[in-house]
Amino acid sequence: MEVLVLIGSFTVLCLLGMPVAYALGLAAILTAIWIDLPLEAIMLKTSDGMDDFPLLAIPFFILAGAIMAEGGMAERIINLAKVFVGFIRGGLALVNILASTMFGCISGSSIADTASIGSVMIPQMIKNGYPRLFAVNVTISGSLQPLLIPPSHNAVIYSLAAGGTISVAHLFMAGVIPGLLLGLSLMILCLIIAHRQKFPKGESVSFRQAICIAYQAFWGLVTVVIILGGILSGIFTPTESAAVASVYAFLVTMFIYRDYKWRELPLMVARVVRTVGMVMIMIGFSIAFGYMMAILRVPARATEFFLAVSSDKYTFLLYINLLLLFLGTFMDLAPMLLICTPIFLPVIKTFGIDPVHFGMIMILNLGIGLLTPPVGPTMVVGCAIGRVSMEAVSRSILIFYVPMLVVLALVTYIPELSLWLPRLLLG
Repeated sequence: MEVLVLIGSFTVLCLLGMPVAYALGLAAILTAIWIDLPLEAIMLKTSDGMDDFPLLAIPFFILAGAIMAEGGMAERIINLAKVFVGFIRGGLALVNILASTMFGCISGSSIADTASIGSVMIPQMIKNGYPRLFAVNVTISGSLQPLLIPPSHNAVIYSLAAGGTISVAHLFMAGVIPGLLLGLSLMILCLIIAHRQKFPKGESVSFRQAICIAYQAFWGLVTVVIILGGILSGIFTPTESAAVASVYAFLVTMFIYRDYKWRELPLMVARVVRTVGMVMIMIGFSIAFGYMMAILRVPARATEFFLAVSSDKYTFLLYINLLLLFLGTFMDLAPMLLICTPIFLPVIKTFGIDPVHFGMIMILNLGIGLLTPPVGPTMVVGCAIGRVSMEAVSRSILIFYVPMLVVLALVTYIPELSLWLPRLLLG
């Protein structure tokens, strides 16, 4: 009955339109009252959930991504991507995906990637004769890569949800190959569609222009070197690398690129603070929610249930994929990570699944949900930029789910795609 109160109240509150963060907190409070648990315990858990040093990486990464996104970095990366693939038939679609790959190494956010790359690429693609729906679909599909490629905010959240027992650095490295594989698969699909529908070719860039474009993009891409190089060399922890990257992004944007006006800086910082506040509130309440699940033995009961359903690891992974794909259509990625990770972690250990590998499965699974109605926040942003309806995009994007699901299957059943690089670089 106690579990029904916890899960049922959370579900009802979400259906009533309450923000997920507050629904988590209120469900935990209602359950504590039901089982006569002092409310001070819930407040302490909420406070403890926001009091972890590694969590500082999230606001710093968000700040660095915002500075580079609004300071002209996205446009410079797009120009660099055109040098490599812009001259191919359907080249602007490939530029879109490649730019998402490179910008994802700075932003770490699907929505930020869609907003930054989409605001430049969608109008360009439409102007050059690409169908409006195709332009939107390419943009939002390519924006899944930042969820996997470091510095992924969601990798930090997954590590936190696992109780800090999983290295953020290992999760960062684990996402590189799956992220690049996703980008490659989307490029292949775009090439096939481009040749079938005779999309236009782009113009080649002269060697002299290419050097100039590369120089302009170089300063921003050094941010990637700071983040990954600092972590791999052991000079920085992920949190420290995020802080250094934020300072560097500020210096490049304000003193080298100089596209951003000083008077706009306080407004940008205010937007970042609002975003960080929302994330931290959700993390704090989700920790309290997870605390109640632990008291009610939800993880243990979930383990017993899945072992009763099947003792085969691969069948279990299939069930998990189907469940997460379904749940991801109704809830955002971060709260689902915070809710589901404490439940599934004991189960995957029973089946002998590496937690780093499982993290990539969860992030990619739930990331696909960002492009799926009825919630689909990334789809909403893409539709707003492309000025199309979600209904139209929902019908036309179906073909793009094919490479996503193929990559999901590969990541699920070939663990080395996620584990080889962390073992090679970090041991």
